[in-house]
Amino acid sequence: MWYNRLSEYLLQKNYSNSDDCPCVFIKKSQTGFCIISVYVDDLNIIGHKQDIDEACQHLKMEFELKDLGKTKFCLGLKLEHLSAGNFVHRSACVQKVLERFNMNKAYPSKTPMVVRSLGLNTDPFRPQDEGEKILGPHVPY
Repeated sequence: MWYNRLSEYLLQKNYSNSDDCPCVFIKKSQTGFCIISVYVDDLNIIGHKQDIDEACQHLKMEFELKDLGKTKFCLGLKLEHLSAGNFVHRSACVQKVLERFNMNKAYPSKTPMVVRSLGLNTDPFRPQDEGEKILGPHVPY
């Protein structure tokens, strides 16, 4: 019922959505665009500052709305708003997995890596050439 009421209201305010993504509403304007993403009873509003403010005003006129500021977590993703841009990562999810398997206090260790050359003739791991002698059991792999 909540989604139906919200959807009808946003469509009246000239937002559009598609059958492919019914939880996303988009409105283009002179200054840019505004995207409203709906997840259960949470809304994420993305766009130009002026368009976001206008969308919030429309929503506050019709619904009880609490502005929680910039999104910090959404669907398991952590969002950090930096001056250089936005950083999206899943460190919280990784931490939960580590805790679940009692690995949160484990220490990292270096993994030895084989150094490979990029030359076809000097790469010891290249595919075997025709007529090349197969190494016997005296050569450890």
